[in-house]
Amino acid sequence: MAVEGFVFFILNLLIQYRFFMDNWFTKCPQTTVRDEDEDVAAERQRVYDGASKTDILQIRDLSKTYVGRKRAAVDRICVGVPAGECFGLLGVNGAGKTTTFKMLTGDSDVSSGEATVAGYSILTEILDVHQNMGYCPQFEAIDELLTGREHLYLYARLRGVPECEIPRVTEWGIQKLGLTEYAGRCAGTYSGGNKRKLSTAIAMIGCPALVLLDEPTTGMDPHSRRFLWNAIMSVIQDGRAVVLTSHSMEECEALCTRLAIMVNGTFKCLGTIQHLKYKFGDGYVVTMKMKAARAGVSLDLEPVESFMESSFPGCVQREKHYNTLQYEIASSSLARIFQLVVANKERLSIEDYSVSQTTLDQVFVNFAKQQTAEDEDATLNKRTAGRRKDVKILPLQRRTQKQRDDGHVEFRAANELCGVDLTLVSCSCGALDEADELISAAVGEQ
Repeated sequence: MAVEGFVFFILNLLIQYRFFMDNWFTKCPQTTVRDEDEDVAAERQRVYDGASKTDILQIRDLSKTYVGRKRAAVDRICVGVPAGECFGLLGVNGAGKTTTFKMLTGDSDVSSGEATVAGYSILTEILDVHQNMGYCPQFEAIDELLTGREHLYLYARLRGVPECEIPRVTEWGIQKLGLTEYAGRCAGTYSGGNKRKLSTAIAMIGCPALVLLDEPTTGMDPHSRRFLWNAIMSVIQDGRAVVLTSHSMEECEALCTRLAIMVNGTFKCLGTIQHLKYKFGDGYVVTMKMKAARAGVSLDLEPVESFMESSFPGCVQREKHYNTLQYEIASSSLARIFQLVVANKERLSIEDYSVSQTTLDQVFVNFAKQQTAEDEDATLNKRTAGRRKDVKILPLQRRTQKQRDDGHVEFRAANELCGVDLTLVSCSCGALDEADELISAAVGEQ
């Protein structure tokens, strides 16, 4: 019995520290994924080539398949997150975001692949990973009988903060997340928003190199949400890395430097927000406000509607109010839109108009349509006898460099023709250079 107890104890230690996985299963060959987006493939190759070694978070072919499931919950994802970056992980419920977080934190076993945090492997050095990682889970992991201040004291000690520094670090967390008024109250009495603040403060305590935030602003009012955004921005400015999941596109646009959209456990696109809008956008949204010929006369919007339908075949009317019309134009150059609207502005009594780019919400919805449940896959496979293929969202066709250079010449001519500065269009994210590239490519089609 003593010998058996000793043997099983040693075996338990080896399993706990993933000795067998480290020596037998962690040699990840370079895999090729079919129909992968070029940006996702480029990031995969960057990880394979070792260019991401200086990144705080490195994920290489990370996969998770649950027992009894044929389809992987997370399927060979690769990404590197450097210092000073907020990386957004988007996807519908069930896409694999939380499962990815659980593997990174050690809450869930890894089926295959590898990941490192500040150089420490999640397979063999999980205790060192925990010392360099802060995690705000999707659901609050707090003790309702402890106060907010006691929570931060507890987690500061677990993080290894020196005892003499704990009071100062705790007060920093309370001030940073705006919990001064509630710090002495039991966490069970907190509102949903304040619980999310406390969970985020716990994740940030001790200044970890990597902070994982799983839908941190759920249940928060707009004021508290923006307060938390400022706290997250300070983490990024300190040179640490943040990985954020959210269903708020506004939040992603405010915080994320890059993002990826997950569908069925894989990355379908990856890049900056402006790049994804430019590559996968559906066109433009034109909003026009009309003025009446004289006060008290009702507006007739039919001439404007006829003009839009004849000038832009296939355009979709999204909104119609008393004096406002909004259309979505799928395929047309930006210069042509301005030319036609400016030329007919007086005739149609257009008082004001605006042209905006496709929103991130629309890009997200286009990819989210591909998300399917495993039972749906099984049904479709039976119907099609294995011939079903995922629908691939293709980026818009882009011009060559020479065509873009020629487009800049036409762009200046379009500026003079329209009498407006087109470089100020579609720049809600401040990306004037990319907006200019977008306009130039569009004008090149003329």
